[in-house]
Amino acid sequence: MADRIPRPTDFDSTLRTVADVRGWMTDDQARLLWDRASGLSDGAQIVEIGSFQGRSTIVLATAAPDGTRIVAIDPHAGNDRGPQEIEGFQREAEADHETFLANLEGAGVRQRVHHVRKFSDAAHPDVDGEIDLLYIDGAHRYAPARNDIAEWGARVRPGGTMLIHDSFSSVGVTLAIVRELFFSRRFRYVGRAQSMTEYRAEPVAGAGHRVRNALHQIAQLGWFARNVVIKALIVAHLGRFTRYLGHPSADWPY
Repeated sequence: MADRIPRPTDFDSTLRTVADVRGWMTDDQARLLWDRASGLSDGAQIVEIGSFQGRSTIVLATAAPDGTRIVAIDPHAGNDRGPQEIEGFQREAEADHETFLANLEGAGVRQRVHHVRKFSDAAHPDVDGEIDLLYIDGAHRYAPARNDIAEWGARVRPGGTMLIHDSFSSVGVTLAIVRELFFSRRFRYVGRAQSMTEYRAEPVAGAGHRVRNALHQIAQLGWFARNVVIKALIVAHLGRFTRYLGHPSADWPY
């Protein structure tokens, strides 16, 4: 079935499409999503964990070649909804679900996206085969973040890509990365766009390579400490002081 609304055809027009879609994704992060999705081959599979109102989903679904299977996993249940919104947002979450579908429709990509309205740990049976591009932006607490990285990461095909949002920004996500990826034998750290890190599923063979891989990630911990301080200042209603840390607004850093 063809999309009823033509989807954007280039990155700049996609940015304009998602400009009013709520979410926590910078333009640089959108560019990274676009580049990795647009570089896939026909028949590839993208899995997104954590869609909120569809900002990143639209970028992925717009950039991906025709024939790409795009799976968006989000329970829209009111848990881990956003910064400092851990639980108790069921009413808002139902509105998020409706807005998510409307935003996909408005961007002309709803027919391209298979939405799985489940928690990520229960969604494995809904996804067949290996994953070419995995984007993790689900629950930011340590246990579910670690579970997403370990279990969904295990399904990324050799040579595939895993992107993780709120890396070296969220405490839970960062601890999960330290535990699962700092000394990984399977994922090589490529870099980051602000808090979105990129990992490539390729062998990290030998102790020397693993140490270098870990050191590249350890080097980000200074930036992580800065983000933790910025968040503490914002929570304490002292956001005006974040400019001294190079963060000129009182918005959550991501």
